[in-house]
Amino acid sequence: MSSTETPSPRIPLKFEVEYKRSYSRSADKAELENISLTGAFLKTDTHDLKQNDKLAIEFKVSGRARKITAAIIWTKPNGCGIKFLPNSNRDVQIVDDLMYFVETKRENRKSIMDNIFNKVS
Repeated sequence: MSSTETPSPRIPLKFEVEYKRSYSRSADKAELENISLTGAFLKTDTHDLKQNDKLAIEFKVSGRARKITAAIIWTKPNGCGIKFLPNSNRDVQIVDDLMYFVETKRENRKSIMDNIFNKVS
């Protein structure tokens, strides 16, 4: 990402995924802590991830599974920032569907809490 590019707004979430490094045979589990259409923060205990490594991340949303390629942009001890490298509109669509699902669930919870507080007051 160049210094003129600003990251897309992130949506906080806790979403378990499996990922595999491009040079690895085995998959590891991790958790997405935030997401946008362009990338995410991947929380993982794996400390040997490096900037520019390529990952295949498996998303499972509403009974659909899709592997999306991503590149590691930066790393921290508890995970890494990734940039999605979509190969098709279906890759973008599953990320968008996940974001919609998270936001809808959050809005429904907010409405329920508002109703409870209105009845109590």
